[in-house]
Amino acid sequence: MKLNELRDNEGATHSKKRLGRGIGSGSGKTGGRGVKGQKSRSGVAINGFEGGQMPLYRRLPKRGFTNIFAKEFVTVSLGRVQAAIDANKLDAKETVTAEVLVKAGVIRRVKDGVRLLSDGELKAKVSFDLAGASKAAVEKVEKAGGSVKLPEAASAE
Repeated sequence: MKLNELRDNEGATHSKKRLGRGIGSGSGKTGGRGVKGQKSRSGVAINGFEGGQMPLYRRLPKRGFTNIFAKEFVTVSLGRVQAAIDANKLDAKETVTAEVLVKAGVIRRVKDGVRLLSDGELKAKVSFDLAGASKAAVEKVEKAGGSVKLPEAASAE
């Protein structure tokens, strides 16, 4: 098979219906839109409109709220950190902070802080100084001989 022999399967493409090209075409005059009314005109978008009946999105009760004080953490897995160490982007001897992770290209931005998750394996002995970490991640880091320093819980009043 050659590149110039490639083509779509039979019936995969449909030819466009040519609307409004005379009565003999079968879709002339009104162009398949029926007769008169709002929907026969151009520029009509009536999403969620139910003909004057109270629409579903207004019949259902409101639920939940958005916590304006919620912190948005960037998550980093142990596997990702190990991959960066293997690629010599991170130095296992120096403390891993959010700024170090950004500089190494492991994360793009810090947002409200970096949280360490336990996905993957960590072989290197690394010390972390981050905004948060899961219990499983802390266990894995300490098992590998490293340490995790987190901010005091009391400071987040």
